[in-house]
This record gives sequence, C-alpha cells and structure tokens, in this order.
Amino acid sequence: QVQLVESGGGLVLAGGSLRLSCAASGRTLSRYIMAWFRLAPGKERELVASIGWNGGWTHYADSVKGRFTISRDNAKNTSYLQMNSLNPEDTAVYYCAASLRRLSSGLVRLTDVEYWGQGTQVTVSS
Repeated sequence: QVQLVESGGGLVLAGGSLRLSCAASGRTLSRYIMAWFRLAPGKERELVASIGWNGGWTHYADSVKGRFTISRDNAKNTSYLQMNSLNPEDTAVYYCAASLRRLSSGLVRLTDVEYWGQGTQVTVSS
C-alpha cells in the first residue's frame, strides 16, 4: 500500500519561507509525476506545482511562479516544495500527489491523481 506523508507545514509570517516534504513508502514512485495541490477555505483544490519523473520539466500555477520551487529526490522517494515570499493568500492545506498522467502543459488533473497524502496545514499571517 502506497503512503504519501507530508511534513514541513506550519505558521509563518508574511514574507517568510517554508519547505514541504513528501515522503513516499510502499513502492518507488520514481516513474510518477509528483505534484502539490492546495485547498484553501471556500476555494476548490488547485494544482500548485508538478514535476516530471526525472525532474526534466516543472509546471507552476501563475500565483506561485517565481516564489515556489518543486523538486524531487528519487533515491529518497521524496518530493519537496520550497515556498518563499509567502503571503496570506498562500494559507491552505497542502497535499502531495502522484500521477502517471498530465496534460501537455504539465497540468495534473485531480481525476488523474493516483495517490494522495493526508495534507499539511500552511498558515501565513500578515
């Protein structure tokens, strides 16, 4: 059984940084696309970033471009989301996800996600 476990969330002041980690167990996900989604109160779950199986491509939501960086270490079966210049609008529960499918733009659809993490809360105070 595959498990994705996120860590690194917490409370941070606006302008601060956090690094989220997603550790996979149960099988190697080195051939999977890894992604981070977020769910904010009153909003739909949205894709934040995605990365190809070998890190050869990445995709970011417009709202986080230039501030967030997704990466992965297949040897550790772990993916990361470095979040800089955080603002209150980034407050959400962040979910790690794994998928074998993506659109040509790198967009990963919710319906294509095969594995989900349990989520980690990120709260940015002004």
